[in-house]
Amino acid sequence: MSQHIGNMADILGNEQFLQSELSQSEKDPWRRRAPWKDVAITDLEPDDGLLVTHVNQTSELLRAEGKQLLANDNQTSEEWLTNHSLEHQKLTIHDLLSQGRVTTKKGDGDTKHLQFRLDVVDKFESRLYEVTDLYRQRMEWLMEGSRKTFGLVKGTRIGLLVDSSDANCGLGRLQDFQTALLSLLDEQFCYRKQFHFLSFGSDLAPLWETPRDVNVRTLDEARQWVQDLQPSGSCNLLKAMKRLVKVRKLNSLLIILGTCPDQAAEILSDYMQQCMLGRCLPIHAVAYDCSNHMTHATLEALAEISGGRYHSYSTGCETRMCWSSDIEVLVRESQRSSDVLEKIREIRQGLVGDALGSIMEEISTEVAKIPSSCFLPQPSNHDGPLCIETSSFLPKTSAEWLRQNGLKAKKLSLYQVLAPNAFSPLEEFVPILRKTVSSTLHGKAMMQLEWFDGTVKNVHVDPPLLYEYQKQLGRAVTRFESRAKWLSTGSRGMWGNVCERRAIILVDTSIYNSGHIIHIQHALRLLLEQQMTNKESFNLIAFGSEIKQYQPRMVPVTPDNLQAAWRWALALQCGGSRNFMGALKGATENDLGAEREPCGLYLFTSGVPDQGMDAVGAYVAEICGGLDLRLHVCLFSVEEFDPREAVPARYASPPETANALRELARTGRGRFHWFRETGILESDDIHLVLAEMEKAANYSQKCAVLVESLKRRSAKHSGAGARSGESSKTPVKRENHRPQKLLAPKPTALSLARRQAREESGEESSLPVKALTWRPSSGKADVPPAHSHKKWVHPCVENEMKWNKTTKLSKVMFYTDDGNKVGAVYQKYPKMKSVRKIVPFASLPKEEEICSTSLWLQRFSIKKLKLDLHKLASGPDCTHERKRVRALHRRVSAKYCATFPSVEISGVVKHLQLQPRELEEYIEQVERVLRRYLQRLQWLLSGSRRLFGTILEKRVCLLLDTSGSTDRYLAELKRELTSLIWEQLRKNSHSFNLLCFAECVDAWQDRLVEATDETCHDAIQWASKAVAHGNTCTLEALQKAFQYVDVQGIYLLTDGKPDTSCSLILKETQQMNQGRDIKIHTISFNCLDSTANEFLKKLAAQTRGRFHRCHGAIDGQLVAHKMLAGGFSDEDNPNLPAFEGDDLKRLSGEINKARRFLTQAKSFRALLLEKQVKPDQTGTGT
Repeated sequence: MSQHIGNMADILGNEQFLQSELSQSEKDPWRRRAPWKDVAITDLEPDDGLLVTHVNQTSELLRAEGKQLLANDNQTSEEWLTNHSLEHQKLTIHDLLSQGRVTTKKGDGDTKHLQFRLDVVDKFESRLYEVTDLYRQRMEWLMEGSRKTFGLVKGTRIGLLVDSSDANCGLGRLQDFQTALLSLLDEQFCYRKQFHFLSFGSDLAPLWETPRDVNVRTLDEARQWVQDLQPSGSCNLLKAMKRLVKVRKLNSLLIILGTCPDQAAEILSDYMQQCMLGRCLPIHAVAYDCSNHMTHATLEALAEISGGRYHSYSTGCETRMCWSSDIEVLVRESQRSSDVLEKIREIRQGLVGDALGSIMEEISTEVAKIPSSCFLPQPSNHDGPLCIETSSFLPKTSAEWLRQNGLKAKKLSLYQVLAPNAFSPLEEFVPILRKTVSSTLHGKAMMQLEWFDGTVKNVHVDPPLLYEYQKQLGRAVTRFESRAKWLSTGSRGMWGNVCERRAIILVDTSIYNSGHIIHIQHALRLLLEQQMTNKESFNLIAFGSEIKQYQPRMVPVTPDNLQAAWRWALALQCGGSRNFMGALKGATENDLGAEREPCGLYLFTSGVPDQGMDAVGAYVAEICGGLDLRLHVCLFSVEEFDPREAVPARYASPPETANALRELARTGRGRFHWFRETGILESDDIHLVLAEMEKAANYSQKCAVLVESLKRRSAKHSGAGARSGESSKTPVKRENHRPQKLLAPKPTALSLARRQAREESGEESSLPVKALTWRPSSGKADVPPAHSHKKWVHPCVENEMKWNKTTKLSKVMFYTDDGNKVGAVYQKYPKMKSVRKIVPFASLPKEEEICSTSLWLQRFSIKKLKLDLHKLASGPDCTHERKRVRALHRRVSAKYCATFPSVEISGVVKHLQLQPRELEEYIEQVERVLRRYLQRLQWLLSGSRRLFGTILEKRVCLLLDTSGSTDRYLAELKRELTSLIWEQLRKNSHSFNLLCFAECVDAWQDRLVEATDETCHDAIQWASKAVAHGNTCTLEALQKAFQYVDVQGIYLLTDGKPDTSCSLILKETQQMNQGRDIKIHTISFNCLDSTANEFLKKLAAQTRGRFHRCHGAIDGQLVAHKMLAGGFSDEDNPNLPAFEGDDLKRLSGEINKARRFLTQAKSFRALLLEKQVKPDQTGTGT
């Protein structure tokens, strides 16, 4: 039937077929009947009671015939299961139990039993088999035809996004992909109302601009469009989604991907989540024959966000060719039916006639004695082998993690941000005013804020700065939330974070945990799977009354040891009391002090020990104080004990237990973790992270209060200004808003003479005279100033006057209360240029830049970052001098020589006036710079840059020496060349050419070609055929390379001297390079000839290129890794190798310089701290 439907469009398009059918219709009498006439049908079958009289009776008819109706073609499995699930069919174990009868058997403690009739169980089991077979039939139907490849497509108006990238439509995949798409059109799309097609690669290729109705013509156009698909570059899924979501008539979206999209899954998910707001557009995401896990993760995320479904199809996997959300739902429901069937088999084993037998009676009796709170379900594959997860990093405690990622470490403390704009209020006594004067607060730009030390500071509020700071706080809180979520998942939710490299696990297997042994074993399983792979050694100790150890000593962490430890844990049985002391003594017998690495004891218990907490605490303090040992306590909180069960020898309520064990963890310098089945109750690690989040929220709230207060004050001042402007004609209101002026008395002869002398004085002409100017008290308007007469001044004198003007004082004159005495208040003091230099913040790039080390250090060297310790500590006021005093007839030191320590800087003795806090900041900045230098050093020594250096130019020519002397290294050279082509040339879109030179020059291409996948493959194939032979014609190779007009850089790799004269090559190269500025970068490959290396250095320096030699690369990597891992405590150990290449040599020199400054800064800090602890008591010199 499906084959006929698939060819329906072809039949309708056949004109001959239509004509033949029309001609045949003239012969058929029923075709010529009038529309009002009835038709007598005589070939009907006799009515047997099952005749269908209405379309809704179809399902009842098929059910009566013993057949099951398959789902509608447009129903998903979830929709189909609404009428076919076990709950709807009443086939769950609860439904079976409800059909039983509860009876009580006398003489057996009135134990209740559940009885079933045999025919009821048989009928229930038969129906279960039928439903299971129905699920199997539907899964087989879903794995037929186009549903197997693309899944079941739902929706009436569908938008189709087809991946036409090179990876999906190339390499022999296109024909099979087109065949699958044609099958999708014929089997599923032809029944829809509308569809819209769009293929995407680097660019978009839509079939139509708007959705089209499904008919014969549009189906033909769609088939032709599928057959015309061609590979079109990369996979720009985001661009295609932006195009298709604008189409508003669609109610379903089908995305078919065969490779990983260009955008990250987070970007695509965020975009679709924003587009789905207020709109229902489910996405049916299909992964077509793709093994990249990122593709599957992206499609699953898109389907989940939009409420759609996910489908995966693969031709390479025989066991799982297709998998989808529809099949997963059916498999899960089929598994449930199998579980019910298994329960029925268990019931049958205990059936005797129509009632349950003795086996079921014994099980029921034992189960009835156990409280329901003690039932813990056994996880799947509980007894199976471990699924060990590999961890690539050693976790840290939250305290250590926050030292590097906390608000203070990231300079995100509110007080750190506001410190440059915060000023302490001053209050000083002014003798001329005879009173104490306080500094005023600027009304519009500054607010008062309580500082962390309890003082109040005037803060300049910068809203853009605070807005950006709040964004950074938001990102930090997101990072803290991720940390808290990570700490509460998997085994970390039960054990906390196991951080030490050596760990001993102490497990409480006392009788009180007999109802939770499965839970304890499962917790051990998760711990061994998830947190033990990155450890060095471990051991397990189970304790009740007796102590059981997995091994007498700690064993290395290997897969075999972990599996053996799990098999040992499966055999554990609960019994006895809680012997903490015995478990701790057994742990200390594991040679804990044999290694320098710290060891962690992780105590997993559900109650207090049998011994007194004082004795246990004293013993823990003794063992943890003498060894590098930490005791961490994991408290598993169980329900209240049953009085019918064993009562602990020492019982405490849950809060008392938590307090006692928390104190025990503090005594052992460890962490406390408290959890129960429902989740974590208390965790030291999570508490620190949450406290940091609360601190960030508090900072953000304070920022909001500052900005809001500034807005209110600005609005208040603007409103006051507006009212002042509106009432400028009212004298009374104007006086309220203008500052009061001192009314001068009537001038006397003395004051007139003083004013006249003041006006005649040239030096004091700029001083204000408002206070000495008298006017009547009834004056209402300001007196306009008199026009000054400008005199001509020589330019040289004018410049000197301008410079002197900036240094003059500004003061206000006023009359005092004592007679006619005049006072003055200084308002402006000359600005003194500070000679102290603050430690700047080093701004460093996070990503590596493709440039030479010389250019990189022009922006990020110690000097450019202003971190030169000699300049910071060598101000003009730091000079230590001994001058001769004539009156004493001898040379004496400065007054404060005994106050400040004296250090020698560049051969000169200086006074060290830097504070310890400033040196701490300097050390922190230099360590940041050193880490960044070492990261770039590692980058320069990684990949193809180790041998070839960094390719800087966009159009380059590579000259490879294939003379006879390179025979031993030619295989290595070919491997490194392959890495260079893909890692640098292809990735950075270079244009390049290859030249091999020995006795003659052999060129790969006659010009520079663009680095594409095809050209890179071709270049590698060509280079793989190179054979080492003959001499070294370096000059001919350079002449060939200079023939390329558009070449920008030449990279010459050789292992020795050329055949011709070195001076001749230098001379010829200089002539060829005149007016072209082509840089020649030379690479010394396994060359130990100093003369040859000197020639390569001269050739590179002559053309402003770089010389590179990979000697010492491996040692440099090890040294850089050791310094990054171990810190910068020692200046001389480890030492960087003596690099000869220009890039590596310059960078290593800057690293050594930074390390010397760091060592000096630490010695200065130690000198200052010693000076503070032991102050000089000898007094100061005169």
